Amino acid sequence: MSLSILGCGAHSGPGIVSAPRAACTPELHGAGLFTTGAWDFFMAFSPEQQRVLFGRADDAFERYTLLETRRTREGHWSTPVRPRFATDWSNADPHMSPDGRSVYFISNRPQPGEPGPRASYDIWTASLGADGEWEDAKRLPAPVNDPSRDEWSPAIAANGNLYFGGEREGTLGGSDLWVSRWVDGAYQPPENLGAAINSTVHELEPWIAPDERYLIFSALRRQDGLGGYDLFISHKVNGAWEPAKRLCDGINTRASEYNHSVSPDGKWLYFSSTRTFTGDVGERFDVPRDDRSLQGIGNGTGDMYRIPMSELGL
Repeated sequence: MSLSILGCGAHSGPGIVSAPRAACTPELHGAGLFTTGAWDFFMAFSPEQQRVLFGRADDAFERYTLLETRRTREGHWSTPVRPRFATDWSNADPHMSPDGRSVYFISNRPQPGEPGPRASYDIWTASLGADGEWEDAKRLPAPVNDPSRDEWSPAIAANGNLYFGGEREGTLGGSDLWVSRWVDGAYQPPENLGAAINSTVHELEPWIAPDERYLIFSALRRQDGLGGYDLFISHKVNGAWEPAKRLCDGINTRASEYNHSVSPDGKWLYFSSTRTFTGDVGERFDVPRDDRSLQGIGNGTGDMYRIPMSELGL
């Protein structure tokens, strides 16, 4: 997700108004590994939570790197490396399928025969082989990807339905959220999720519950937002999405909150925030310890936070 592209191009206009939310208190997470003072964003867990794919951006937040770490026999996280499917080009927004067999992400990598990186990001997927290692990535075909436009933050439900952000024909404003339904082994034309979720500004990053009963997403400068990007939630009731509500103050601040995911056991919400931070960074995840990995935490780049889903009533 590009701050430089979307942050400067935000539309003005009414959002979906919701009542102020109660306050809650997230904690800084993953100091020295997932939170380093660099642009740290997104955490995609395997179902058993023994491996994590996550993102890191350059200082301009214009080029993205996907990294993977695995829990060792000693219970530590391994030194992050680029997974096989993302050793080159710019790759971001990893989301694991609920069964853990596939990852969906965005990339600007060229198609065969193209000379260099594309000007837009498309959705790609990679699967685990029989040996438990990642295979090469494949670009999702039309109608999911539009070769002339960006697709953002693909998230997959247990039934195969694919949710993502993007500007398309039929948008209600800037970037909207869409679903491409998986029917008879193929993705169907994307459907706009409608005015209960989308507004006249940018909605970007959906995280869909495996059973599709709720959707958490980021949005830029909605009328009912607090800062730049804020996190919102909508519940599906009787097959229809309820009007989205901003998550509690404390999750959302005057800074930006985005790049979120929910742990496979449904217990934790993880997200990135540009808020300032001082004080104890909590549990260290760098093994061996390297205090250089803590320099810059809280300096306005994206740091990772988490909060129990129980505080959201989920």
